Amino acid sequence: MKTLVIIFLLGGNLALAQNSLIGRWKTVDDATGEEKSIVEIFERSGKVFGKIIRIFPEPDQDPDPVCDQCSVDDPRYKKKIIGMEIIQDMVKNGEELSDGNILDPEVGKVYRCKIWLEGNNLKVRGYWGPFYRTQTWKKV
Repeated sequence: MKTLVIIFLLGGNLALAQNSLIGRWKTVDDATGEEKSIVEIFERSGKVFGKIIRIFPEPDQDPDPVCDQCSVDDPRYKKKIIGMEIIQDMVKNGEELSDGNILDPEVGKVYRCKIWLEGNNLKVRGYWGPFYRTQTWKKV
Protein backbone atom coordinates (compact mmCIF):
# COMPACT_ATOMS: atom_id res chain seq x y z
CA MET A 1 0.00 0.00 0.00
CA LYS A 2 2.85 2.39 0.86
CA THR A 3 4.38 1.75 -2.55
CA LEU A 4 1.14 2.71 -4.29
CA VAL A 5 0.91 5.94 -2.29
CA ILE A 6 4.52 6.81 -3.13
CA ILE A 7 4.01 6.08 -6.83
CA PHE A 8 0.83 8.16 -6.83
CA LEU A 9 2.57 11.10 -5.12
CA LEU A 10 5.61 10.94 -7.40
CA GLY A 11 3.40 10.64 -10.47
CA GLY A 12 1.41 13.70 -9.38
CA ASN A 13 4.58 15.72 -8.91
CA LEU A 14 5.87 14.65 -12.32
CA ALA A 15 2.63 15.81 -13.94
CA LEU A 16 2.97 19.17 -12.21
CA ALA A 17 6.57 19.49 -13.39
CA GLN A 18 5.57 18.78 -16.98
CA ASN A 19 2.96 21.54 -16.88
CA SER A 20 5.27 24.04 -15.22
CA LEU A 21 6.18 27.42 -16.64
CA ILE A 22 9.69 26.77 -15.36
CA GLY A 23 11.98 25.24 -17.97
CA ARG A 24 13.36 25.83 -21.45
CA TRP A 25 11.19 27.32 -24.17
CA LYS A 26 11.79 27.89 -27.87
CA THR A 27 10.68 31.39 -28.84
CA VAL A 28 8.77 31.76 -32.08
CA ASP A 29 8.35 35.11 -33.81
CA ASP A 30 4.61 35.84 -33.98
CA ALA A 31 4.98 37.73 -37.29
CA THR A 32 7.18 35.29 -39.24
CA GLY A 33 6.73 31.98 -37.39
CA GLU A 34 10.53 31.59 -37.27
CA GLU A 35 12.27 30.10 -34.27
CA LYS A 36 14.40 32.83 -32.70
CA SER A 37 15.93 31.56 -29.46
CA ILE A 38 15.73 29.30 -26.45
CA VAL A 39 14.85 30.98 -23.17
CA GLU A 40 15.32 29.29 -19.81
CA ILE A 41 12.68 30.36 -17.29
CA PHE A 42 13.72 29.90 -13.66
CA GLU A 43 12.83 30.96 -10.13
CA ARG A 44 15.10 33.05 -7.92
CA SER A 45 14.24 34.58 -4.54
CA GLY A 46 10.51 33.99 -5.01
CA LYS A 47 10.34 35.66 -8.45
CA VAL A 48 10.61 34.25 -11.95
CA PHE A 49 13.19 35.28 -14.55
CA GLY A 50 14.12 34.17 -18.04
CA LYS A 51 17.42 34.28 -19.88
CA ILE A 52 18.39 33.56 -23.45
CA ILE A 53 20.59 30.48 -23.60
CA ARG A 54 20.71 30.03 -27.39
CA ILE A 55 19.82 32.01 -30.50
CA PHE A 56 19.11 30.94 -34.08
CA PRO A 57 20.62 33.74 -36.21
CA GLU A 58 20.16 34.04 -39.95
CA PRO A 59 23.32 33.19 -41.96
CA ASP A 60 24.09 36.90 -42.46
CA GLN A 61 23.57 37.82 -38.77
CA ASP A 62 26.11 37.99 -35.94
CA PRO A 63 26.07 34.60 -34.11
CA ASP A 64 26.94 36.29 -30.79
CA PRO A 65 25.28 39.75 -30.87
CA VAL A 66 25.09 42.44 -28.20
CA CYS A 67 22.04 44.51 -27.29
CA ASP A 68 22.99 47.72 -29.05
CA GLN A 69 19.31 48.70 -29.32
CA CYS A 70 18.82 48.66 -25.54
CA SER A 71 18.53 52.00 -23.78
CA VAL A 72 21.89 53.34 -22.59
CA ASP A 73 20.31 53.52 -19.09
CA ASP A 74 19.59 49.78 -19.14
CA PRO A 75 22.38 47.67 -17.57
CA ARG A 76 21.97 45.25 -20.51
CA TYR A 77 23.11 47.91 -23.02
CA LYS A 78 25.97 46.56 -25.17
CA LYS A 79 25.90 43.24 -23.28
CA LYS A 80 25.80 39.87 -25.05
CA ILE A 81 22.30 38.63 -25.81
CA ILE A 82 23.22 35.01 -25.11
CA GLY A 83 23.01 34.71 -21.31
CA MET A 84 20.97 37.91 -20.99
CA GLU A 85 17.98 38.05 -18.63
CA ILE A 86 15.13 39.26 -20.80
CA ILE A 87 12.33 38.34 -18.35
CA GLN A 88 12.56 39.89 -14.90
CA ASP A 89 10.67 40.08 -11.62
CA MET A 90 7.63 38.00 -12.58
CA VAL A 91 5.42 36.78 -9.75
CA LYS A 92 2.94 33.91 -9.62
CA ASN A 93 -0.60 35.23 -9.85
CA GLY A 94 -2.98 32.24 -9.93
CA GLU A 95 -2.09 30.14 -12.97
CA GLU A 96 -0.02 32.87 -14.64
CA LEU A 97 3.04 35.02 -14.09
CA SER A 98 2.68 38.80 -14.11
CA ASP A 99 3.88 42.09 -12.62
CA GLY A 100 7.31 41.82 -14.23
CA ASN A 101 8.78 42.86 -17.54
CA ILE A 102 10.28 41.49 -20.73
CA LEU A 103 12.94 42.95 -23.00
CA ASP A 104 12.80 42.60 -26.77
CA PRO A 105 16.55 42.79 -27.51
CA GLU A 106 16.00 43.24 -31.25
CA VAL A 107 14.35 46.64 -30.68
CA GLY A 108 15.64 47.38 -27.18
CA LYS A 109 12.21 47.98 -25.66
CA VAL A 110 11.04 46.79 -22.26
CA TYR A 111 7.38 45.83 -21.86
CA ARG A 112 5.15 44.86 -18.95
CA CYS A 113 4.61 41.14 -19.21
CA LYS A 114 2.17 38.32 -18.52
CA ILE A 115 2.93 34.63 -19.08
CA TRP A 116 0.65 31.60 -18.91
CA LEU A 117 0.37 28.02 -20.15
CA GLU A 118 -2.10 27.09 -22.84
CA GLY A 119 -1.90 23.35 -23.36
CA ASN A 120 1.77 22.52 -23.97
CA ASN A 121 2.54 26.04 -25.17
CA LEU A 122 3.68 29.09 -23.25
CA LYS A 123 1.87 32.33 -24.04
CA VAL A 124 4.03 35.41 -23.54
CA ARG A 125 2.31 38.79 -23.75
CA GLY A 126 4.13 42.11 -23.68
CA TYR A 127 2.18 45.30 -22.95
CA TRP A 128 2.98 48.85 -24.01
CA GLY A 129 0.23 51.03 -22.60
CA PRO A 130 -3.13 49.60 -23.74
CA PHE A 131 -1.50 47.73 -26.64
CA TYR A 132 -0.09 44.23 -26.46
CA ARG A 133 1.53 41.51 -28.53
CA THR A 134 1.40 37.80 -27.72
CA GLN A 135 3.85 35.11 -28.74
CA THR A 136 3.50 31.35 -28.44
CA TRP A 137 6.63 29.57 -27.23
CA LYS A 138 7.20 25.81 -27.50
CA LYS A 139 8.57 23.53 -24.75
CA VAL A 140 12.13 22.31 -25.43
